[in-house]
Amino acid sequence: MSAIQSRKSDHLELCATDAVSFRERGTLLDEVSLVHDALPDLAIDDLDLSVSLFGKRLRLPLVIAAMTGGTDEARDINRALATIAEEHGVGFGLGSQRAMQRDQAQLGTYLVRDVAKSTLVLGNIGVVQAGAMSSEEVRALAEDVGADALCVHLNPAMELIQNDGDRDFRGGTETLTRLVRDLSLPIVVKETGCGISPSVGKRLRAIGVNHIDVSGAGGTSWVGVEALRAERKHDHEAESIGRQFWEWGVPTAVAVAGNAPLGFSTIIATGGIANGVDAARAIALGAHAVGIARPFLQHIKNGGIEGGRRAIRAFDRELRTSMLLTGSRTLADLARAPRVLGRDLQNWMLQLASKT
Repeated sequence: MSAIQSRKSDHLELCATDAVSFRERGTLLDEVSLVHDALPDLAIDDLDLSVSLFGKRLRLPLVIAAMTGGTDEARDINRALATIAEEHGVGFGLGSQRAMQRDQAQLGTYLVRDVAKSTLVLGNIGVVQAGAMSSEEVRALAEDVGADALCVHLNPAMELIQNDGDRDFRGGTETLTRLVRDLSLPIVVKETGCGISPSVGKRLRAIGVNHIDVSGAGGTSWVGVEALRAERKHDHEAESIGRQFWEWGVPTAVAVAGNAPLGFSTIIATGGIANGVDAARAIALGAHAVGIARPFLQHIKNGGIEGGRRAIRAFDRELRTSMLLTGSRTLADLARAPRVLGRDLQNWMLQLASKT
């Protein structure tokens, strides 16, 4: 097993548990109170939860978010999750395609189009890896898996905890500028659990990026994942720095609210989205859709495909209920619904605004 395959296998094993969650820092979505409408004048079956993303119409504003690839187990998980996505009309994100970029024999662990013919599929490559590739090579990477859009992930915190991780992040802005310019495929810039701050959002908008996945703090700590991997290997230095930075990041609610005014065509809120109520809060802050990753892995691990199906049905009911109780017939209505923000979230927004 290669080093990348070993890492992917560790990630799946660790993320099947709750040991890798943020322990103190939350998403701050609990500081978004939606205002109750006692006279909604709506029927629950009349609500429209659909959204268009990257040329595909989703029945729910949900992406089963990027998780895995590169191992036999990853192949089985990807195919199960993509099957559920096809059945329920939601999006599906592949994990980092770095493994197949290095070894084309791993391509099969990412292929899901035969079970997800109409599904929105998001490809995935790191900005450092993309920087070492030509635009044509990046395009081919997405085309090989039939992706409708390509996520280019930013993960400096996670990489710095790995002893064999990337250390040189120069040229990232140049790489993103080039890909946005050269590729007709939508480019989604995403973090991996530490969030995209409003200042970074402004820099992305300045180079023409129209789509982001904020992947904020409060859900899975990928720094924590790497700290636990280091502990297993008795790598005390890497474990120590990983534990120091376990809680690092911009909370999901802050990342969504801070980037919402900047004019992005698409904001996907991932990072600690636990249910349809969290989704409603994120959409009220300015997200167009949400992504959920680790909970779906756990549903598949514990309950198989039927466990994943139950999770989507619950998400639908929770979001639908939130919409009716705010008098929102559509997601656009929900985005305009009254909400009250808690002190910590307001404080984040106020202090970040003072720095720009």
